Amino acid sequence: MNRKLIRPNLSELKDKLGIPAKGGGGEAMTPVPPSLTPSGEPNPVVNPSAATAPQGLGSPRRKIAPPEQTNAESFYYLKQMQSKTPMVIVLQDDEKVRGVIEWYDKHCLKINRVKEPNVLVPKHNIKYIYKQEEEPRIRRSRPSKKEEPLTTEVEIAAYD
Repeated sequence: MNRKLIRPNLSELKDKLGIPAKGGGGEAMTPVPPSLTPSGEPNPVVNPSAATAPQGLGSPRRKIAPPEQTNAESFYYLKQMQSKTPMVIVLQDDEKVRGVIEWYDKHCLKINRVKEPNVLVPKHNIKYIYKQEEEPRIRRSRPSKKEEPLTTEVEIAAYD
């Protein structure tokens, strides 16, 4: 079955409404303001660099503000998720959660932990995050059998 889409011709509608056609663009033409005002001064609308131009008219465009979201956070999470990097999440109460980020969304992170249950951490509870490999190592010296402290008997004088 052959079906044809029936659509009204826009140029016919514009003729009926009295809108002049502009080279097929379909936009109404706006009149160009005169280059001189009735008093003979340069028109600031046409020439923004004219001396009589009020402040703000024709000023150079402002720089566009940077986007509110740079996607740096999502890029970081995706990178850590793909490489399954062991992370340390420090919470607001200084509790540390160690594990791998399984997934994240706008409000929370799901952390897979070894030998412990997985946990869902709200982002507003996170103080900061770092890689577990960057964690400072604490060296604890354990006394070996040779270095065991010798017990010496000390007499304490008792006063009666």
